[in-house]
Amino acid sequence: TTSTQDTLRLGQSIRDGETLVSANESFELGFFSPGKSKSRYLGIWYKKIANGTVTWVANRNAPLPDRSGVLSISSQGNGTLILQNSTNGIVWSSNASRTAQNPVAVLLESGNLVVKSGNDNDSDNFLWQSFDYPTHVLLPGMKLGVNLVTGLNRFISSWKSADDPAQDDYMYEIDPRGVPQAMLLKGSTIRYRPGSWNGLHWTGMPQLQPNPVYTFEYVSNEKEVFYRFTLIKSSVPSMMVVSPLGESQRYTWMEQTQKWAPFLSFSGLIDQCDNYALCGTYAICKMNSNSAECECLEGFEPKSPRDWKLLDKTDGCVRRTKLDCERGDGFLKRESVKLPDTRFSRVDKNISLFECKELCSKNCSCTAYANADVRGGGSGCLLWFHELTDMKILSEGGQDLYIRMATSELGNRKEEMELPIFDWKSIANATDNFSEENKLGEGGFGPVYKGMLIDGQEIAVKRLSKSSGQGVEEFKNEVLLIAKLQHRNLVKLLGCCMKRDERMLIYEYLPNKSLADFIFDGTRRKLLDWSKRCQIIGGIARGLLYLHQDSRLRIIHRDLKASNVLLDNEMNPKISDFGMARAFGVDQTEANTNRVVGTYGYMPPEYAIDGLFSVKSDVFSFGVLVLELVYGTRNRGFHHVDHHHNLLGHAWRLWTEDRPVELIDKSLEDTYSLSEALRCIQVGLLCVQQRPEDRPNMASVVLMLSGERSLPQPKQPGFFTERNLPESESSSSNQTFHSSNQITVSLIEGR
Repeated sequence: TTSTQDTLRLGQSIRDGETLVSANESFELGFFSPGKSKSRYLGIWYKKIANGTVTWVANRNAPLPDRSGVLSISSQGNGTLILQNSTNGIVWSSNASRTAQNPVAVLLESGNLVVKSGNDNDSDNFLWQSFDYPTHVLLPGMKLGVNLVTGLNRFISSWKSADDPAQDDYMYEIDPRGVPQAMLLKGSTIRYRPGSWNGLHWTGMPQLQPNPVYTFEYVSNEKEVFYRFTLIKSSVPSMMVVSPLGESQRYTWMEQTQKWAPFLSFSGLIDQCDNYALCGTYAICKMNSNSAECECLEGFEPKSPRDWKLLDKTDGCVRRTKLDCERGDGFLKRESVKLPDTRFSRVDKNISLFECKELCSKNCSCTAYANADVRGGGSGCLLWFHELTDMKILSEGGQDLYIRMATSELGNRKEEMELPIFDWKSIANATDNFSEENKLGEGGFGPVYKGMLIDGQEIAVKRLSKSSGQGVEEFKNEVLLIAKLQHRNLVKLLGCCMKRDERMLIYEYLPNKSLADFIFDGTRRKLLDWSKRCQIIGGIARGLLYLHQDSRLRIIHRDLKASNVLLDNEMNPKISDFGMARAFGVDQTEANTNRVVGTYGYMPPEYAIDGLFSVKSDVFSFGVLVLELVYGTRNRGFHHVDHHHNLLGHAWRLWTEDRPVELIDKSLEDTYSLSEALRCIQVGLLCVQQRPEDRPNMASVVLMLSGERSLPQPKQPGFFTERNLPESESSSSNQTFHSSNQITVSLIEGR
């Protein structure tokens, strides 16, 4: 018997002249003869398009000489599709991976021919599908790439000619070796390398941009690596084709002209520089007028000067000066390039560019490094462990590459800034020209705006006051200092932007804004149950411990307060605003300043009065925050009918009178753990003790919060009555007080 319109069942068959048609008649499966050929092939084509463009061929390498072909499902019970000839010989089969009770073959509206078990429409359970075995066309929804578990490699390959669909030499695939990358090959020879995926596009294909026709995605994990595209309007057919000439082209069907129109060249062979390794190793290709020019990277020279003069530059270049890893090499930044071949590379998606440099520096085999993902100012780490090959200067969309160099080749030149510098226009566009609707707030440093980058990432933009008085180099150096701080409980600095006297800092955007917006608001405070408050206290403690002890720089924040703790989607705390931070030397314990900065209510007495600060200054501020979180009220401006103490004094009074339970926020009702709450109060009081030497360090605080051990009894807190504080929040009687939150990180020398 023959099949129904889109389905072939066990016991049914399709003979030459009969077809399967997908549900909405977009695709048709049947027998055809290409061009002038008289051979017959089983294939799938666009039904509604004139002359039916073929998208898949089953027996491309085994043509039928006549019209005797029959397609059916094997009676062996394994769900295998078989194509037989006039003598019942099997010309082609689908080789299903497992058996099925009631196998059926269905031509889907996507153009995918699938074999499934009965009515099971879960694609993960398909016994077989043509999308796993592409021929010359990549359709929407079809994966191009490798299943790393099964070894299945999905690639597209050209026909031999318009009359012969047999597999030819040209092949477009994703090579999974090292860091996966797209490649166009002729046989085993690489003809063109679009490169690795940088979060937005293949590194050598900046023309692959968001467009009104389709969206695309790239996935790379331990199970699979693939690229695929999806149509925005399913009514507009689009496909990618590898031609017998070795061109890989994207086409979109134009209804008006009834023709396929080239939409984007995927072969990327826009100019001569796109030919793989045209300039050899350690050389870069650039177009000059209509001809390709090769030049050695700085610090390198032609491997064969004679061949170079004869315009044969395929041998590339060699180092002028040998590396000296033990004594330390440097790195030279090359901008706007197509990144080198990544078959001998390694990627770490979870570290910063600074950490990437450190990894490369420590490994003498590492030849270069770069960001793995360019979105949001850059993240992740790409490391090269081989000669650098196939680089090209791009007019737009290129990346920064940091190349290992002998220190002597760098001379007195400083290594380039590693933190991404955003284009002013892109930030203006992201914030809708710094519109009032996008404004999140304003402080002494200037306004903060919410923005969205072209890749959809939300950002927070601090537009610093023009009166900061910083030069470009000072600004760069100070921003780099902050950028080196990487911790899950610190707000991530994505980059900066400079234009004339404009200075902007680009941070990750956190939708829940600050802790102050919750804990000091009568209604929103109720959203912070006890478990969330414990989570916030612990996160702030770990962030401070990183700053004080675990980071490479040993940072004192100096302005820790509720409004400088931001909350992410899951209410995890992230310490922000390092505008007043100071970096200490390894052996330094304290410093003195005549320029007191910070916020009264969080400032310890030794700092507010004498200008003396240390890690214990941040510990004091943390203690204030803990007590504010437990009680749900701000320390500064706290009033009580029975006394004139601030929140610290009130907590101390309740503690000494053995009534600390009265300090617990009543909005928590009975949802809190009494032992945990009392422990937090005790830790908070230990942190705000008058004398800095009595306060614990943050390593001890983290242990106190997480352990069950008994804690020491706290001593009297500092500044426990409002009358101890200066009357103004912005001035001190003896010193200049600065609350302007401009970026003023500096390195303290030993006194």
